[in-house]
Amino acid sequence: MIDLLVAGGGPAGLATAIHAALTGLDAVVLEPRPAPIDKACGEGLMPGAVHALATLGVPLAGHPIHGIRYLDDRHRAEGRFRREAGMGVRRTVLHAALSRRAAELGVPTLPRKVTAVHQDDDSVTAAGLTARYLVAADGLHSPVRRQLGLERPDPRPPRYGLRRHFAVAPWTDCVEVHWSALGEAYVTPLGPDLIGVAILTGERMPFDALLPAFPALLHRLAAQADLAASGVRGAGPMRRMVRARVAGRVLLVGDAAGYIDALTGEGLSLALTGAAHLVRCVRADRPQEYEQAWRRATRNHRLLTDALVRIRANPLLAPRIVPLATRAPALFTALVNRLT
Repeated sequence: MIDLLVAGGGPAGLATAIHAALTGLDAVVLEPRPAPIDKACGEGLMPGAVHALATLGVPLAGHPIHGIRYLDDRHRAEGRFRREAGMGVRRTVLHAALSRRAAELGVPTLPRKVTAVHQDDDSVTAAGLTARYLVAADGLHSPVRRQLGLERPDPRPPRYGLRRHFAVAPWTDCVEVHWSALGEAYVTPLGPDLIGVAILTGERMPFDALLPAFPALLHRLAAQADLAASGVRGAGPMRRMVRARVAGRVLLVGDAAGYIDALTGEGLSLALTGAAHLVRCVRADRPQEYEQAWRRATRNHRLLTDALVRIRANPLLAPRIVPLATRAPALFTALVNRLT
């Protein structure tokens, strides 16, 4: 019998399957879309994610990132990574590298979609296959999570993400975060002549209509308008509240396990951490321990991100975020390194 059936062949699902294969478990990935799959993503891998991918034997090609820079119309704060560097990597490049590594380890990826899940005390069946456990790695809008009744309503206003690439030489070795009343714009260096610009906002507006809210960024890109290197991709609503990460023999990982916001750029790091804990619990045949392991591993990130999102939503406090980071550079650097 298959040990681990993975619903979803994105980074979270592939990382889970790779972890499983490296520990001797038999894993099968179910993904109807051919690799590589693109999606709206900031594409900045923090140092923890770079390290985790290296331990899985996944080589990366991209642009080194050495810190986080916050900017508004008058202030600038920069927190440098103290140890390892991060990396800006195109989503398609990352997905292709994970797919190759899974294939090297003999993990099959089948073009099937999970529409219904059936489980008993000993096994779980989905897409015509039966396994000891099923992993729901099917993303922010996880159909498996919804089918199992694990979603919770979110009373807060939704936030959305939009991303586009520009054939422009990076002007910094940091992820630059431009703040305005409408949201945040993330600039990630991805290569010698490529940057990604991702905008997070609560407004339902086109990418080009949002750019004027970030004058310094708009000024840099105005002369490069004809150098847009990709179309606009969107994602959201981002916040996903989840009742539990375990339901019998089904375990949730990555964005399917719950999501607060992309504000701190740690989505992939959390997915990789969750994948490692999930496989450890499955290998020990103690799936119920995964919930607490996930909560412990993500606690700091969840607390800090949730606090920052709440401050961001307060019209009196939000304008003070960048000035405070500018006046307290040591604190800002400490927080950057604590998160990454």
